[in-house]
Amino acid sequence: MVSCLSLANREKSCCRFQRDVREGAGRSEEWVQIVAWKRRLHSELKTRQTLMEVQRSSGLQQTNMCESTQRSGEPRRKRMDERGAPSEMARIITDPATGKCYCRGKVLGKGGFAKCYEMTDLSTSKVYAAKIIPHARVSKPHQREKIDREIELHRALNHRHVVHFYHHFEDKENIYILLEYCSRKSLAHILKARKVLTEPEVRYYLRQIVSGLKYLHEQEILHRDLKLGNFFVSESMELKVGDFGLAAKLEPVGNRRKTICGTPNYLSPEVLNKQGHGCESDIWALGCVMYTMLLGRPPFETTNLKETYKCIREARYSLPSSLSPQAKQLISNLLAKIPEDRPNLEHILRHDFFTQGFSPERLPVSCCHSAPDFHISSPAKSFFKKAAAALFGGKRDKVRYYETLNKLTKEEEEIYKLQHDLEKTVIGQQQSKNLSQVRKTFSICKSVSCLEDNTTGSVAETVATVLRGCLENMPTTNDAPLTSSSGSLQWVTKWVDYSNKYGFGYQLSDHTVGVLFNNGTHMSLLPDRKTIHYYAELGQRSVFPTCEVPEHFVGQVTVLKYFSLYMEENLMDGGDLGTITDAHMPRLYLLQWLKSDRALMMLFNDGTFQVNFYHDHTKIILCCQRDEYVLTYINEERVSKTYKLSSLLTSGCPTDLHQRLLYSLNMLLQRCS
Repeated sequence: MVSCLSLANREKSCCRFQRDVREGAGRSEEWVQIVAWKRRLHSELKTRQTLMEVQRSSGLQQTNMCESTQRSGEPRRKRMDERGAPSEMARIITDPATGKCYCRGKVLGKGGFAKCYEMTDLSTSKVYAAKIIPHARVSKPHQREKIDREIELHRALNHRHVVHFYHHFEDKENIYILLEYCSRKSLAHILKARKVLTEPEVRYYLRQIVSGLKYLHEQEILHRDLKLGNFFVSESMELKVGDFGLAAKLEPVGNRRKTICGTPNYLSPEVLNKQGHGCESDIWALGCVMYTMLLGRPPFETTNLKETYKCIREARYSLPSSLSPQAKQLISNLLAKIPEDRPNLEHILRHDFFTQGFSPERLPVSCCHSAPDFHISSPAKSFFKKAAAALFGGKRDKVRYYETLNKLTKEEEEIYKLQHDLEKTVIGQQQSKNLSQVRKTFSICKSVSCLEDNTTGSVAETVATVLRGCLENMPTTNDAPLTSSSGSLQWVTKWVDYSNKYGFGYQLSDHTVGVLFNNGTHMSLLPDRKTIHYYAELGQRSVFPTCEVPEHFVGQVTVLKYFSLYMEENLMDGGDLGTITDAHMPRLYLLQWLKSDRALMMLFNDGTFQVNFYHDHTKIILCCQRDEYVLTYINEERVSKTYKLSSLLTSGCPTDLHQRLLYSLNMLLQRCS
């Protein structure tokens, strides 16, 4: 009864306010706001009265009715939330078209039109992130069109670093969109817990954002709302670009959308000036994201929106001295006022920020709440500290050892220089050979089953000749013929560069571990872990068991074992490609390695040539199988494809593979010269 009286009093107050408003009409903007507020209040009161009448007719107890009406005294925002609360939505949701049942779980996030829930398929137990949009929220035609456009656009996307779209359906109450579930939430959640991120972490996340964004731009899609809250993190700490509510197709410059949409702190000057959205607008937002991750706040954040927009239009922000020079430079490039001055996505990954700094391949889950404990040389550093401690008793002995190791001959200096990165050079267009000459080159190379007797330079020149002959004459196609790899194929699955002290270590697909030491010698630990092969020069091999190591090899053997242990415990394999080992084939060992700003090149004694690309972890392996050259390509999904080089010569290869082959040849020629 008290609640009913309270309701009546509120209605009388409403009438008085309406009278006052009529008398004061036109006095100020405040009256306009009061009118709007009173209309909402009046509407809510009417709704409550209707609800009470329904409850009375249903025979509900007076106590329940009073509990219901008492809520009318609570703040308006809370009441609005209650109307969309989980208690008013069914726990078990059925897809009317398929009959599948889903169990709705906890709330994952909230947006303008929708809420996102954890949702489990009861038939398979698969967990989704379900975006649930009430029909009442999209009742107007333009609102419904927006949702339909988002569904149509997102369902066509398929990329490792884009949130996967699974299914959508609707019932009488809601529209349901089932998306990939990312259990680590978003970068916004991680930054909230961490405050700031380290530069290696920022490189790790940015590489994946760029990969996903590059895919979107290739599909001619603009995201238009890139921010930390829209970058989701999976169970395995992989980043996924999501929320395509504002995404749109890329239009020609004259037809671009002039709508100002997105998150205020991430808007670009051209969008604020209503010049339209382009790929450059997403690049600008990427600069804001990078800045925010490193410093914990957006670059243009101020106390009021008008000042924020002014700073954006002027591209005015501060770069604290705590940032590295490379980070400052990349942020400045990304936040260039003129859109055309911003780098494209390919150039971003070639920037010094990425090429001159440590970038982890994986991040531990602990990074979600605490800073990672890694340095450029860690955890390898701890392994090799142990190795040095085991080898040498005192500091003087260590000094003597390093002095000996670093006293290099001229020939050895050439090998030692390989640790330094080379700048990318452009290969000039070579004069094309005719097809018969190239086939002649192939026939010569086919007769060379083993290059053991050649010099290191000859191995590189032979491989370069074959690769160049193929590239100069092959057509471009997107459908190259595949072949099954039935021969003996070995390739590098793991590697670690510790050439600042010891050398370059690697593990082959047959689990042989090798180290090319800084003094030019090579040592291999065979898969049985009982035998060691030592190469002082090309083709000259010494063999001894691990239990009977000659005294003058004890130091190198210990380092070799620690390389093996480190890679086994800390590194993961680089692809799905298996190995078929032929016992009659000569043992594979590394002759040369070379690092550029984009890739790592490795050349082996039998002419096997492998190039690993840093930014997308793709790999190219060229080797000779049964007197014929075979090319294997491992893509960014770690899936391998194998081609006969003779088939590529006549049929061509996809553009992305062609570009990588051209760059690989460039590196090889640089070494040959």
